[in-house]
Amino acid sequence: MNILVCVKRVPDTGAKMILTADNQAVDSKNLGFTVSPHEECAEEEAVRQVEEHGGSSWILTLGPEEAGEQLQEGLALGMDEAVLLNNNGEEWDPRSTSLAITEAVQKIAEEGTSFDVLLFGNEAADSGDFQVGVRVANALDLPVVTGVKDLSFTGDTAVAKRESSDGWEVYQVPLPAVFTVKEGINIPRYPSLRGRMQARRQEIKRITPKKQPGGLKKIRLRIPEEEDGGAEVLGEGPEVSSKVVDLFQDIGVV
Repeated sequence: MNILVCVKRVPDTGAKMILTADNQAVDSKNLGFTVSPHEECAEEEAVRQVEEHGGSSWILTLGPEEAGEQLQEGLALGMDEAVLLNNNGEEWDPRSTSLAITEAVQKIAEEGTSFDVLLFGNEAADSGDFQVGVRVANALDLPVVTGVKDLSFTGDTAVAKRESSDGWEVYQVPLPAVFTVKEGINIPRYPSLRGRMQARRQEIKRITPKKQPGGLKKIRLRIPEEEDGGAEVLGEGPEVSSKVVDLFQDIGVV
């Protein structure tokens, strides 16, 4: 079984966002970068499934040369191959991104490796897009299940489960197929020191994709206004209880 995991280099969760002077990009001078928790789980799922069923696990990202850091993290976790689609740091919309990934999958297949499973995070951690995995599946004419929290394989068939308000939705699909997974499908492992050392020596396959014309055009970025927060000390001791009741009445709790 050959599995490809597609990830995206994004700023560390919780980092303070500062825009460049032209409002076209995030100023990354003081930012750390990572992948989303969904994608960390996708990496772990790929490693686990290959450990169980055999085959190879690949990790791919579209981004600048620096995105090799995120690929090395995947290799350190136990993934076998890494592919960087170098876009020189330019921001690509979901349409252009999915087309680049589709072409890379087809190119790798021509070179001798066809993927049985393509895994994506359920949505992008920075922009919140839910599109890329679905678009790639459509371009490759493959079945797709989104929001997956459990995944198993028997022969050429996958069983994917996702949670709903009424319990579990269960899907049985033939392989090859595309799945977008959510945090909670597993608990990702930490890379070992040995794994990190091996990842540094491992070669990353580089492809320079061509951006397709059309799609969305960014006008500018805007950071939402921060909400002011604070705390008020009402006093000490039993005499404060009446003030607490008054406050609850003011805010409509009681």
